[in-house]
Amino acid sequence: MNVATSFARGLAAGALAILSLLRVADAETITVTHWGAAFYGAPYAVAMEKGFFKQHGVDISGIMTSTGGGTSVRNTLAGELPYGEVALSAAIEAIKAGQPIRIVCAAVESVADILWIAKPDAPMSSIKDIVGRKIGYTSPGSVTNMLILMAMKAQAIDSSQVTLVPVGGIGANLAAVLSGAIDAGMTGEPVWSQARAKVKPVFWTKDVLPPNMTQTVGIVTEEFARTQPDKIRAIIEGRRDGVKYIIAHPDEAADIVARTYNISPELTREVFGHFLEIGYWSEGALDYVAMDHMIEGLQIVGKLKAPMDWRTVVDVSFLPPDLQARTH
Repeated sequence: MNVATSFARGLAAGALAILSLLRVADAETITVTHWGAAFYGAPYAVAMEKGFFKQHGVDISGIMTSTGGGTSVRNTLAGELPYGEVALSAAIEAIKAGQPIRIVCAAVESVADILWIAKPDAPMSSIKDIVGRKIGYTSPGSVTNMLILMAMKAQAIDSSQVTLVPVGGIGANLAAVLSGAIDAGMTGEPVWSQARAKVKPVFWTKDVLPPNMTQTVGIVTEEFARTQPDKIRAIIEGRRDGVKYIIAHPDEAADIVARTYNISPELTREVFGHFLEIGYWSEGALDYVAMDHMIEGLQIVGKLKAPMDWRTVVDVSFLPPDLQARTH
């Protein structure tokens, strides 16, 4: 090999290295609540695996997780790409506190996966049976706190007739039920599918409350909305393609998420079947009625006094035209 050839090859190798570094620099991270644990993030996992984000012009290479609530919002505000999927309740609280964010799309629009469980031999088979008993939920002001209070209100059960206990996460609720520390506790997927042989349903939220209640939404900072609108559109489109792929290829999509989350593919397929039955993942169109149902919960737990004027906190301009038309 002569000097000229060696030099040329060296230049080529250097150019490839620079291009590689540039591609890494272009790759970006967003925030998704409970990534790797709950299935809010499933469409993102599928979209990254299938290259949907790149097809729309944004390279999402990683997801920053959080334990939910205000942590998700704070992670979004501090992230290199300030887009996050967070609980609607957390987004509203942050906006009310003066945080410069806007809601740009819906994400999960169902609470039909959440139920309250008890031991198989417990004398409880409906929400009416919780009267006089200790009933668990996750934490004060949480979605499950809202749901149990809304369910009791819908069934005309006075809150003084029930001892509500903030137990912690889904796993902690299951453990408290099995140990007898509480009479019934909340659960959801994938714990429900894992543990259904050990417990029985007392009641499902979908049996006493409207199932169309917005759990999570996409948010961005106001600055990001002004300066990089095309990236926001690309994220929404990429996630939407992920939802469509889950619907069209549920088993393959479940296997992708199982690999990403490092969990059982058989369990994930079972959960996906359940979620597709209840229409768990939204393509992104906002449903203000479903959002109002969550606002009712915030009012019940005392975190919000008045109804929301969605026009002041939502920006639908980043949605594809057909989803803008479906927003109501």
